[in-house]
Amino acid sequence: MAVNRRGFVGGSAAVGAGLALGAGAGTASAAGGSGQGGGHGGHGRERRYAFTVLGTTDLHGNVLNWDYFTDAEFDDADHNDVGLAKISTMVKEIREERGHRNTLLIDAGDTIQGTQLSYYYAKVDPITERRGPVHPMARAMNAIGYDAAALGNHEFNYGIEVLRKFEEQCRFPLLGANALDAKSLRPAFAPYVIKRMRTPFGRDVRVAVLGLTNPGVAIWDKVNVQGRMVFPGLVEQAAKWVPKLRSMGADVVLVSAHSGTSGTSSWGDQLPYVENAAAQVAEEVPGIDAILVGHAHKEIPEYVVENKESGRPVVLSEPLKWGQRLTLFDIEVVWERGRWVVERVASEVRNSNTAEEDPRIVRLLAAEHKKVVAYVNQVIGTSVTEMSAAEGPVKDVPIIDLINHVQTETVRAGLAGGAYAELPLISQASCFSRTARMPAGEVTIKDAAGLYPFENTLEARVLTGAQLKEYLEFSARYYVRTAPGAPVDPAALTNADGIPDYNYDALSGVTYEVDVAQPVGSRIVGLAFEGEPVAADARFVLAVNNYRASGGGAFPHVASAEQVWADPEEIRNTIIEWVREKGTVDPAEFASVGWRLTREGEPVF
Repeated sequence: MAVNRRGFVGGSAAVGAGLALGAGAGTASAAGGSGQGGGHGGHGRERRYAFTVLGTTDLHGNVLNWDYFTDAEFDDADHNDVGLAKISTMVKEIREERGHRNTLLIDAGDTIQGTQLSYYYAKVDPITERRGPVHPMARAMNAIGYDAAALGNHEFNYGIEVLRKFEEQCRFPLLGANALDAKSLRPAFAPYVIKRMRTPFGRDVRVAVLGLTNPGVAIWDKVNVQGRMVFPGLVEQAAKWVPKLRSMGADVVLVSAHSGTSGTSSWGDQLPYVENAAAQVAEEVPGIDAILVGHAHKEIPEYVVENKESGRPVVLSEPLKWGQRLTLFDIEVVWERGRWVVERVASEVRNSNTAEEDPRIVRLLAAEHKKVVAYVNQVIGTSVTEMSAAEGPVKDVPIIDLINHVQTETVRAGLAGGAYAELPLISQASCFSRTARMPAGEVTIKDAAGLYPFENTLEARVLTGAQLKEYLEFSARYYVRTAPGAPVDPAALTNADGIPDYNYDALSGVTYEVDVAQPVGSRIVGLAFEGEPVAADARFVLAVNNYRASGGGAFPHVASAEQVWADPEEIRNTIIEWVREKGTVDPAEFASVGWRLTREGEPVF
């Protein structure tokens, strides 16, 4: 159902300081009970009201159940489905069951980056052009009827101009209480929205939604935000805003936080703030009833944290990424001493693979989908053989060598004739997708783009031999320690301590072994350059993506290393153009085995 424009505009106020919006009359009330659907009031009986807050997060440009990198319907090992068209069907069903006016729909960020659909409307046919298109995510979310969305860190990937245009196209506020103007230190986006849930008892339930983004924007998108915005910590800003919302009459306070629950950070000591701080916010800031969690790409149906000051429970939930899950917060309030008081909050997640795609959303985005499918299927060259990333996490495979080869050539050309041109040049790459492949024969944009699903750019940093060794030791934490002679299951060998594939780096230009029988910190064996052991004081230029260079993954030394070159072009596009210019991709020209897994000198594979 489309957003009620009269209700939206008529109740709005002061975007810079937050929004107060009317949600319309509600009927979900029960006296002396806590029903979710209808009910009636009676004299001398308790007045109760129940409503549901629905939540998504990390949609990452997924509208339809489609994988633009394979140009086929999305599927994975768990048979998950993706996309807002599926979410729309689920939201409709819940609204019909519980009453449209007894529900809210919010999101926790990372909306406009992640698929070739979202990329196309940021870069190929950008929404910022005069009379340009409406972003597909804005069109879909407007049609479904979102009430608010927090800003994710990936909202800033394409620059503030694209984000502002997306914000303009959304018929709901983008919230970011800790996204501040760098000069005035005032909120650069609406910090909160207040929704009124009308009850049959004459007093609305005022529901405040506070939006918090990730402080990592300051380093991950430094080129886009430096000098323009700053991003203080979630706990600090929640502690500032929650009491204000309560003093403004909020009966219920929800936080939509683009921040996981683990309490960890991927940037080392570069920022004083915690990256995954949602549980800390719940524990340390009194006055919050529930938190919609994002950023971590994990599924958390319900996680209850007791606030240290108030002793009250705070319910957290994170639906799985890309529209694979929908969170439901069921909230019950009771009238006590002249005000509504939260009596109970419970949460669950529902799987979108149980729903059909909403045909209205499919029709709405049909033209955009068709354009992007045509774009990704453009032929840009040929490959003499098929290459796959399936074994990339455990073996030095040609398709990852291709990334490193393109990066090395690009940086070498950028340094030519300069002071650093004679330094040895090496490159880092990760296996971003185990399903990435380049077929034998015709190569399309989707084949090349599938190697690099992120909008990272390329830099060159100077490291010493000793620093490279520490860098590789840090990367090798990714493997589960496995004793010599013990059976090896490749599927169980990687992702130790939950380290994702994109935080395991393989280096080209040097040779080395990773001894997985050894403890973390003592695994790199035989590190050599051109057959000679790497000296501790030797200097190298490292071709590295901007995420890693800015501290992403907390790899040692690289973030503080001297930057000697940088390219504003995305690595993905550089790979596409390299294939286009070469015409033919032949692994014989760039593939080699520079690293391997061993146990006490014996190869694992």
